[in-house]
Amino acid sequence: MEELFDDIEKLAHAEKRVAMATLVATRGTSPKREGAKMWVGEEGRILGSVTIGGCVDARVIAESEQALSSFKSRLVEMKLANEDAWEIGFSCAGDLDVLIEPVDVSNLLELYRAVRSAVDRGKRAVLATSLRESSRKLLIIEDAEMSGSLGTPELDAHSQTVALELMRKRISKTVSVGPDSHPVFFEVHGPPPTLIVFGAGHVAMPLVSLAHDLGLKTIVVDGRPRFATQERFPDVDQLLIGIPSEIAETLAYTSSTFVVLTAHDYKYDLPVLKVVLPTRPAYVGLLGSKRRGHAIKEFLRDGGMDPALLDQLHVPTGLDIGADTAAEIALSILAEAVAIKSGRPAAFLRDTK
Repeated sequence: MEELFDDIEKLAHAEKRVAMATLVATRGTSPKREGAKMWVGEEGRILGSVTIGGCVDARVIAESEQALSSFKSRLVEMKLANEDAWEIGFSCAGDLDVLIEPVDVSNLLELYRAVRSAVDRGKRAVLATSLRESSRKLLIIEDAEMSGSLGTPELDAHSQTVALELMRKRISKTVSVGPDSHPVFFEVHGPPPTLIVFGAGHVAMPLVSLAHDLGLKTIVVDGRPRFATQERFPDVDQLLIGIPSEIAETLAYTSSTFVVLTAHDYKYDLPVLKVVLPTRPAYVGLLGSKRRGHAIKEFLRDGGMDPALLDQLHVPTGLDIGADTAAEIALSILAEAVAIKSGRPAAFLRDTK
């Protein structure tokens, strides 16, 4: 996402008009997700890619040049033979759709700066584009008013409902909306998922490293300066040292926040859980046994916490993969967190439909 915003800022200094090519649909296993972009400028500058190069990007460039000449948008459908599919990263033949829009860079910059502003404030944003008339766009920002329109209030209302669902899933895709099945591409943006780890012990170290590799922002909280060090956590984004429950009150928790408590100490865990659980983050995991988990839940329930909030707490944390080492435990925790966030059953892929 950061690369997208940087590309637009670069274009603003070099081009007046560009063709913006967006991958809006794939049928097959693609190396790029819906929302991937390529920019072709009037002066010949090319940024980004909708695949990984090859025949598709070459055709997109040619179509973009025509779109700039005519100043008319076009939805390009590409059917790939096996050899073409293999070249761009598909495992077999498939189809993909690319929307190509000639746009004024200054207008584009203004639109995406609004998106970036929302993301920088910790909000999710969806840019909905009509695939029948791509000049019609609707910007939907979490907990804020919509701007723009796809054509009718009814279509905008239906699109807002779809956008909110896709925000939750954090996926961009084309959806047929409303009673007349109006095709709309929903481009979803949001702050990166965040992992907050309370406790800088031996499991926390591989947990943070693995989360970093997955693209999560990472925060480690501990009251012990000799444990919460940059040497032990070279990949961490933030190290916060102090009373964990007090620090917990200063942090933001959203539907994209994973919280894991690894201190294995009641006097740390209970005060932190009293702060975190009412905020309803995406995932809350606690290192420990079922017996310990039962005791903690009972203590919190006796203290007046809503039993529905306690259902969020995963203890023991992680999937049952036979984990023994700290690294394996970290893997099982993140796997469960991602599954919970995605609403998936964490089953064997061979057993899923």
